Amino acid sequence: MMAGTLQVAGGCLAPLLPSRRAAGAAAAVRPPRASGASASAAAAAVEEDGKVRLGGSDVTVTKLGIGAWSWGDTTYWNEFQWDDRKLKAAKGAFDASVDCGITFFDTAEVYGAGISGAINSESLLGRFIKERQQKEQVEVAIATKFAALPWRLGRGSVISALKDSLSRLGVSSVELYQLHWPGIWGNEGYLDGLGDAYEQGLVKAVGVSNYSEKRLRDAYERLKKRGVPLASNQVNYSLIYRNPEENGVKAACDELGITLIAYSPIAQGVLTGKYTPNNPPTGPRGRIYTPEFLTKLQPLINRIKEIGGSYEKTPTQVVLNWLICQGNVVPIPGAKNAEQAREFAGALGWSLTDQEVEELRSMAREIKPVIGFPVEKL
Repeated sequence: MMAGTLQVAGGCLAPLLPSRRAAGAAAAVRPPRASGASASAAAAAVEEDGKVRLGGSDVTVTKLGIGAWSWGDTTYWNEFQWDDRKLKAAKGAFDASVDCGITFFDTAEVYGAGISGAINSESLLGRFIKERQQKEQVEVAIATKFAALPWRLGRGSVISALKDSLSRLGVSSVELYQLHWPGIWGNEGYLDGLGDAYEQGLVKAVGVSNYSEKRLRDAYERLKKRGVPLASNQVNYSLIYRNPEENGVKAACDELGITLIAYSPIAQGVLTGKYTPNNPPTGPRGRIYTPEFLTKLQPLINRIKEIGGSYEKTPTQVVLNWLICQGNVVPIPGAKNAEQAREFAGALGWSLTDQEVEELRSMAREIKPVIGFPVEKL
């Protein structure tokens, strides 16, 4: 982790510094904290250098990471095609993120792999890291995931898949290895495989993804018996998709000291203000974020823009900051180019007030897209 040592460049210095109003608000208003008896534990996760510790592990990461789902993908992103222009844009996103001090990157073995893409996202991330390190010494925190496919049985399948991921990434270990979703059967074996990977030194921390409260608690207890801390649960979480608050997952993470990593934190671009009823997203996202939905969303988007204007921040930066204000949450928006990465960095270094956080939650309460990963309910 190298945000404290790398020279900030590429236009990122300004976004990381709070505006005058933001600085005043941060000083005058205590940031929202996790509720319940675990509030002090969640607050203790914030490191002195501005990073956060992943759960009870020894791994610290930047307070915001970058998701690499779109890198190499041709089934959901990139207009179903991948070319040199998009490759260069993804490389630009990586370099701009590092320039801005964001050094936590999340990928997965299934991103861009096989029928879902042109090139594996892990391979791209590994290449970008290697190319950057040829110029200067950088430390990047890598998170990747194991796909709980039905034909993968037992703890050995986790170690085998992990070693393949390490080969694609070109590293001997990763900071965080996660179960991408619960297994249909044999989930205990997958958790045992995580514990084995941790004990063998192939990973520095282990986590899960798309786990319900019950599954999360079961995983925590099973790993705890081996002395292995469950560091994180990565779930879909944004201002307009707050299932983790409603299904007990956020509260359980706070109680147990497990970091909640939020994917799709800007609702796949819908909360940026880019899309309108007359300009909905294309492709698969267009089936979720319809003109009808976007019409209902507009009052919230308008208020986000108003609040952002008072801080000299964009809607994207406001909604990412909203998540950070929840405490014990690390958002990982997906960056497809350098411009997006630089904008994401502007979500750091300032804070919404408690009143603004609650106002936005209240306005968003009646707006909820029809999405979700089915296993969240298992």
